[in-house]
Amino acid sequence: MSKDLQMRAAINQKLIEMGERERLKELLRAKLIECGWKDQLKAHCKDVIKEKGLEHVTVEDLVAEITPKGRALVPDSVKKELLQRIRAFLAQHSTL
Repeated sequence: MSKDLQMRAAINQKLIEMGERERLKELLRAKLIECGWKDQLKAHCKDVIKEKGLEHVTVEDLVAEITPKGRALVPDSVKKELLQRIRAFLAQHSTL
């Protein structure tokens, strides 16, 4: 395992152990709803289903189709806030 992957695994483990990962997920969920991301993605799903037809779309197809758009629609402000929270957490728990 590369040093980068080891560091990511250690950070993720620390986030899980301290309960911060769940808090970050809840924050992300709230921010995405607040900025309308969820509604935009829901509308995109409906468009894809209408275009291809319900009987011709699998869940896997839908996920593959909407994932890139979903990632692109996340506002930079939300990404920055999460990154700041992670950095603050790591600064407080710098024993990694």
